[in-house]
Amino acid sequence: MNSEQRKACILSIGNELLSGRTVDTNAAHIARRLRTIDVPVVSVYGIADDEPAIRRALGLAMTEADIVVLTGGLGPTDDDLTRRAMAGFMGVDLVLREELLGKLQRFFERRGFEMPVRNASQAHVPQGAAAIENPVGTAPGIRAQVDGKLLFALPGVPREMEHMLEAAVLPELRQFASGQALIVRRLRCFGAGESKIAELIGEAMRRGRNPLVNCTAHAGIVTLEIVATAAERGRAEDLAAGEERSLRASLGDLIYGTGDQTLAEVVGESLARMGKTIAVAESCTGGLLAKLITDVPGSSRYFTCGWITYSNEAKSREMEVPPEMIDEYGAVSEPVARAMAEGVRRRALADYAVGITGIAGPGGGTEPKPVGLVYIAVGSQNGTDVSRQVFAFDRSSVRLRAAQTAINMLRMKMMR
Repeated sequence: MNSEQRKACILSIGNELLSGRTVDTNAAHIARRLRTIDVPVVSVYGIADDEPAIRRALGLAMTEADIVVLTGGLGPTDDDLTRRAMAGFMGVDLVLREELLGKLQRFFERRGFEMPVRNASQAHVPQGAAAIENPVGTAPGIRAQVDGKLLFALPGVPREMEHMLEAAVLPELRQFASGQALIVRRLRCFGAGESKIAELIGEAMRRGRNPLVNCTAHAGIVTLEIVATAAERGRAEDLAAGEERSLRASLGDLIYGTGDQTLAEVVGESLARMGKTIAVAESCTGGLLAKLITDVPGSSRYFTCGWITYSNEAKSREMEVPPEMIDEYGAVSEPVARAMAEGVRRRALADYAVGITGIAGPGGGTEPKPVGLVYIAVGSQNGTDVSRQVFAFDRSSVRLRAAQTAINMLRMKMMR
């Protein structure tokens, strides 16, 4: 990260955020919006409703960032301590702003209520700070400048926070952080774990680089995020493009898409472009593969139909899997997966077909066939490929990983 760049820290305040029962969506929203104006977020902290703790967090944030955005703790109750903590941190008193008090009183009058005495606390701001208008609620925000750094306090109510962020905070920060550019590209990978991908790309994820490469993993999908910073947008674009070329050279077909693309979207686009169709026969995934495929708008162009042949009898009746094959090899086996894919391709007259059979658990496993064992077959006019997988996860994760792997196998088969 460029040391001369303006950076931001977010402080989310409230005991409810630390209880595990309330998800901090405000910090995620603020971070996303700051990125759109080329301001990177370097830290996010969750703080209890405790004045000394808020002051300590403000001190830490000021050492890390040039912009500090607080959210929460601006209400009228005893646990709303943000304005007092800000005043204490700044070494000033809270002062009553008569114009704010008047706005609060009119807010309640328009609704036919008398303003509770407690709400008068919301008309106080630290001396020397400015109030940020809140047209959709009672709590004004606060804007202050300390040692050349900007502090913004916004309400915790998401609707109010989002409105004030757009109307008052982002416009100022665009000017404050002008002369810097931040470009983010995301590469989506499937077919190798985080550690293998890290091994393949070498020093690309070393901290302190520009571009910086971050890595996250979910349900077998590894996302590499390229973050390039520079004084000029063109230079940042060049840095990001160069890093992307390098990663693609190292990872090849492990990269299936960009941005937030899903495997099903990428495969669906290829099927539609080629004018090909797909049908599926599922056992342990129980229709999840068909769901992932048809979650994509426009999937009717290429998805013809699917069968959930959960029982052995259904595999034989619907997919024409010979009963003697099931007796000899078991329902969870390579021959049965192959027969399912070939059977559904014949029945649906599809260009491509997938057959899945496995043991999702938590019961039903044996030593030779453990829980998590899945056979996946992908068939076309060029033959049928079968993969044996063992997913060491819970039932829902086994099903999801099996369905994702099936789509990726289809992607790879279509590329040949």
